[in-house]
Amino acid sequence: MKIGFIAPEYPHFKIKQAAGLGTSIGNLVEALSQQGHAIYLFIYGQDQDDYFVENSIHFYLIADVSYRVGKWFRYRKHIQNTTEAVIKKEKIQLIEVPDWTGISAFMKFTVPIVMRFHGSDRYFCHLEGRKQKLKNKLFEQFAIRGASAYIAPTTFAGQLTKRLFKISDHKSIETIYHGLQLDDFNNLSPSLFESKTLLYIGTIIRKKGMLELPHIFKLVKQQVPNAKLILIGSDAPDILTGSPSTWGLMKQRFNDSELEAIQYLGRVPYSEVQTFIKTAQVCVFPTFAETFGMVTVEAMALQKPVVNSNIGWAQELMEDTVSGYLVAPKAHKLYADKISKLLQDENLCLSMGKAARSFVEEHFDIKKQAIKNIEFYKKLLEL
Repeated sequence: MKIGFIAPEYPHFKIKQAAGLGTSIGNLVEALSQQGHAIYLFIYGQDQDDYFVENSIHFYLIADVSYRVGKWFRYRKHIQNTTEAVIKKEKIQLIEVPDWTGISAFMKFTVPIVMRFHGSDRYFCHLEGRKQKLKNKLFEQFAIRGASAYIAPTTFAGQLTKRLFKISDHKSIETIYHGLQLDDFNNLSPSLFESKTLLYIGTIIRKKGMLELPHIFKLVKQQVPNAKLILIGSDAPDILTGSPSTWGLMKQRFNDSELEAIQYLGRVPYSEVQTFIKTAQVCVFPTFAETFGMVTVEAMALQKPVVNSNIGWAQELMEDTVSGYLVAPKAHKLYADKISKLLQDENLCLSMGKAARSFVEEHFDIKKQAIKNIEFYKKLLEL
């Protein structure tokens, strides 16, 4: 097949950024390419236009463009026109777009549009209990209407998005989990790690449970005095308080002795993340708002027990009490108890880590997930 993807990010050194959305697209694109499909990436918001081919993947970087008025419409049409020209030239069969802020609103193509629910602004606003900006609400609604079919990374994300946007039952929503190249995620020495070390990877932001973590860590320290916490990820402003730094808010919630046991490393190159996961004894993700949680699966693939949120999507990523624990982020005492139990029992960590790897192999192997995507694409084209 010939498949196009429109996205704001992708894990490549020539591209400005890559977070969870880019990583999940990257894993899928590489697997599809390895299975013989032709892939065309249209990455918008870049510093300059560019085109290159790597490993049979065609990269079209679309520069950000300034307009005196109407950028919200005119830039979308610019992306559309650039993409449509390649669709016609290369005979691309369909285009996949993300839901975030409705980038595909007002776009029309001569091929079907598949929308993948990486997480819309409306979805996250709903989970966080905050009001959505009107412009984002309108753009996302127009984009949703323009798609021919939808892919959700978890059933929870698919059903909630369907309800929030009142998507018709006549339009197909298929749950296809994100996947990992498992050959790239191997831990040959799972018994070697830094004892009593906790690790969090992700944006330092309220919706990821970062303002719950100080309360949880205080309780962990009471049970495991030599516990350590490593934080990796970009700092973000806090919407509710107006603070420019969520990390700054976190520090106010720790005392001096607790701060001495915490390392905040900021962003680290993706190539180094595996080393930190392997070094940790337990990984923690007390998040409130997610569609999937790729870093959770990466930690599990490297045989780490995870103490995760217990909200809908997380229940599809792991088995509670088998490959880790699912706990409500605001249940500080219970969350701390589960972490402490793992820190005090290395054999339990190893057995849960082994079970976590098995669960990932069964459910999140990108080779299997790529085949499911192709089957869905073909089914859509036959309609």
